[in-house]
Amino acid sequence: MVNGLSEKDSSKIRIVKIKDGTVIDHISAGHALEVLGIIGLTGKEGNVLTIAMNISSSRIERKDIVKVEDRILEDEEVARIALVAPNATINVIEDYKVVKKTRVQLPSTITDVVRCPNTRCVTNKEREPIHAKYQVVSQKPIRLKCLYCWNHIEEEDIVAQLVD
Repeated sequence: MVNGLSEKDSSKIRIVKIKDGTVIDHISAGHALEVLGIIGLTGKEGNVLTIAMNISSSRIERKDIVKVEDRILEDEEVARIALVAPNATINVIEDYKVVKKTRVQLPSTITDVVRCPNTRCVTNKEREPIHAKYQVVSQKPIRLKCLYCWNHIEEEDIVAQLVD
């Protein structure tokens, strides 16, 4: 026995439940901090954050988990999370219970999430009221194609823009 737990139980990771908020589970290992950047959390906002990184998972080999107390994610934030964590699940917690569980989904087209890296693209012109729109070309790794100039944007460039 270790701390009142059997040897088998003490080898498992135990993460405290939250009363109300959001749990983002099944984030690809090493991407939890990017997810926090996408939803604009630094830890200075006052929300209690729990971050577990590189833990073992039965569904994927390794994963990260982010728990945010007293915060429910907007649909736009969930869409952005799909760009860096396409296997993630979003659990809405109320009074310590999961009241809604969804899996993030990468849509076939994405509008106004990232800007086109092609400076000559019409979506980057100040006088043009055109919003950046992309077709998802690949999900692993994520690669998008601008529907105006056909320029491709790779996963690392997407992440860099989202976390800025």
